[in-house]
Amino acid sequence: MAVDSKRASGFLALSRFGYGARGSSDDLARAASDPRAFFKAELATPDIALLQRPTLPTTKTALQTLYAEQERIQLARQEKKANEATEPARPAPSGEAMSATDAQKTPDAKAMKAEPPVPQQLFRADALARFQTIAAAEAGFVERLVQFWSNHFCISAAKGGPVRATAGCFEREAIRPHVLGRFADMLRAVTSHPAMLVYLDNAQSFGPGSVAGQRRKSGLNENLAREILELHTLGVGSGYTQADVTSLARILTGWTFAGREGRIGEPGQFAFFPNGHEPGDHRLLGKLYQAGGVEQGEAALADLARHPATARHVARKLAQHFVADEPPQELVDRLARTFGKSVGDLKAVALTLLDSDEAWSSERSKIRSPQEFLMAAVRAVSRVPEDPGLILGPLNVLGMPLWQPPGPNGWPDTVAAWATPKGMKSRLDISAAIAARLKESIHPGELLDATLGEVASRETRQAVTRAESRQQGLALLLMSPEFQWR
Repeated sequence: MAVDSKRASGFLALSRFGYGARGSSDDLARAASDPRAFFKAELATPDIALLQRPTLPTTKTALQTLYAEQERIQLARQEKKANEATEPARPAPSGEAMSATDAQKTPDAKAMKAEPPVPQQLFRADALARFQTIAAAEAGFVERLVQFWSNHFCISAAKGGPVRATAGCFEREAIRPHVLGRFADMLRAVTSHPAMLVYLDNAQSFGPGSVAGQRRKSGLNENLAREILELHTLGVGSGYTQADVTSLARILTGWTFAGREGRIGEPGQFAFFPNGHEPGDHRLLGKLYQAGGVEQGEAALADLARHPATARHVARKLAQHFVADEPPQELVDRLARTFGKSVGDLKAVALTLLDSDEAWSSERSKIRSPQEFLMAAVRAVSRVPEDPGLILGPLNVLGMPLWQPPGPNGWPDTVAAWATPKGMKSRLDISAAIAARLKESIHPGELLDATLGEVASRETRQAVTRAESRQQGLALLLMSPEFQWR
């Protein structure tokens, strides 16, 4: 796309590296004054990646809340079973014979509506905080980095209660603190987080020769080790073997977390379980790691984090996410060099991305993912969500439920995955629903100038400004090529 004005360059910056302009702010002009400096200022803001709210629990608190709920349900079931065994059954009163007392005891529909399970309550609270943070961000580059790394090291809330209860905690505690820090620290944090340990089954992995493994007749689970090598660090085709997968799995045995009973530590916290760890030395990628405890796994992860193949793998994924499905090789090589020289300094890598001409000159060939599209729409209409369901529901409809990717490789980051006939039809329906909800409260022509500016084509401008109603004009704006592509 040719950039014909400074304001147009502001649009390119916000759509490629952020979540688009906010309709109530002059974001286009601020970004256009010096696009690179605009984003670098955000990177320089202390603690910009953190999401700190006193109402949101830590992982430990969330899991302890879940444990308490599980215990309450278990006790209630036991009490119900005991009562059923000791009390004679009474026939239910007929409609005509029902007394006034019985009628008072019959709950109405509203009273019968139970609260969401504890994991879902925790999930929704974190989801709302995430949506509100993105909606309010001025530049949004850091939030896009959070999105990228959360997808790179993905977990899925569909795995069950513990993961659903801590999905937001995982992003807040294992991803956000390291987005502008060191890759090695993020790798260590995500690998030891209870959500990841449950999602990829390492909490149930025991060394065959360990005390617990021999006593329980439990075996080795290689899921976490395989995904660390294939997805998180080295990448496919980097030269590791099945023997390396097995060796890393043995090294990571004993990495678990304390359960409700707190037998190996404070409930809800990461714990190293020595009796589950495979004893002895282990060789990984030709290097021998001496027998030890948790430090054996930490050493292996540190070496994987600084491996040249990891630098190349991460560099290509970053370039693909922000620039193009087939990113310029010069850009990938430059990002990989920065990653290697800085020993995985992710802020330095982000700055290199911003300073690379290829990141700005490449054609706008990426389509916004459903998550990016919805958050861009929220920002455009200047409505900070107060109900997470207003975003969670459409995300489900669009096929990208929050923190629930289809597999450990995360959500796809290519045009082919999202620009499907079904996907675009769903976007049209969602755009119409947003416009219907706002009715005539927004002037689509003014919103077009605030969010697209000079980039809007003549066809888009005419369609939006000549629409039969403001509602229709807004829907057309949200579905315009300029709004959908980045």
